[in-house]
Amino acid sequence: MSGFKTLDDFEFDGKTVLVRADLNVPTKDGVVTDTTRIDRLAPTLTELSQAGAKVVVLSHFGRPKGGPDPKYSLGQVVDSVSKAVGQKVAFAPDCVGPEAKEALAKIHAGAIIVMENLRFHPEEEKNDAGFAAQLAELGDIYVNDAFSAAHRAHASTEALARLLPHAAGRLMEAELKALTLALENPERPVAAVVGGAKISTKLDLLGNLVRRVNMLALGGGMANTFLYARGTSVGASLCEKDMAEKAREIMAIADEAGCEILLPRDAIVAKEFKAGAASEVVAVDQVPADSMILDVGPATVEYVTLKLQGCRTVVWNGPLGAFETKPFDAGTNAVAGSVAALTKAGRVLSVAGGGDTVAALAAAGVEDSFTYVSAAGGAFLEWLEGKDLPGVAALKS
Repeated sequence: MSGFKTLDDFEFDGKTVLVRADLNVPTKDGVVTDTTRIDRLAPTLTELSQAGAKVVVLSHFGRPKGGPDPKYSLGQVVDSVSKAVGQKVAFAPDCVGPEAKEALAKIHAGAIIVMENLRFHPEEEKNDAGFAAQLAELGDIYVNDAFSAAHRAHASTEALARLLPHAAGRLMEAELKALTLALENPERPVAAVVGGAKISTKLDLLGNLVRRVNMLALGGGMANTFLYARGTSVGASLCEKDMAEKAREIMAIADEAGCEILLPRDAIVAKEFKAGAASEVVAVDQVPADSMILDVGPATVEYVTLKLQGCRTVVWNGPLGAFETKPFDAGTNAVAGSVAALTKAGRVLSVAGGGDTVAALAAAGVEDSFTYVSAAGGAFLEWLEGKDLPGVAALKS
């Protein structure tokens, strides 16, 4: 992989390896409720363990306010990590200092230990060099397997990488390969499917995409703002009318760059937003004044699907409608199903991630049918915006 070392570039037998992971997983009553991030981390931990390394797992968890707090202890995820790697995983009550070193001294080669929450030390988020040096004292090699935290310039994601020989873990490696194939060196034509509620949160993303893709299909509330900017009445729909000029600017940039913007042709509308609400299909320029656009309509699905059939790469971020509430999940499900079918047929490379995207694709039953689905939120979005991610840049150094 150009510019990065991977696990293939090191001998780990007898070494202590610091693995920056993302164990910031959802819990309820001290039990992990979604193990996706842990399951994706497991291959790296297992490979290092089997290579004879002492494996030291570093992570943040939640947003503790400047000190230890049992509510944010990583102790509550250790059982889930143990199950994922198929061996008993140890736990250290701190991530630096005497307690960390004592706990590390007790484990043998091939063992895995999770250190306590990095954010119990305010220096972590300050990217403090002294704190990074304390972390570096614990190991011989640094492995970053937390792409989802790579957009943060923190001590464990940025400064630490500059103090030890370093590599991308298997999850980080897979993320970077997929993202490179999707936008940096894609097979064209490239289409981006972008949904979500507001364009105000995705201005940089949209501005970058229209310069890099051949086609941009818009859905969700943000599409309403573009329709309004084009002079179409959207009734009582969610619409950022104060962003109309920004929408027009993005359309102008797209036009200049040769990027075709696909806006909804019809919509599913309802007078109230609730499960099972009475709804109807209307042309997008015929939305009743007292109705809300809550999903793209069947003509839009057919139009977008047809356009995607001519593409070789598809990048997806955000749902096309209010997918959490039936029947307003139909548009997202249908288009996602089409991309999944094209992927399975070998006709497109499909990469998705960010925000509600994973949940929307899982609800559509196609999460495993895309080429790659990133569990990263903010990092994936910042990559789509064309920003350099500090955690990734540090691995290149």
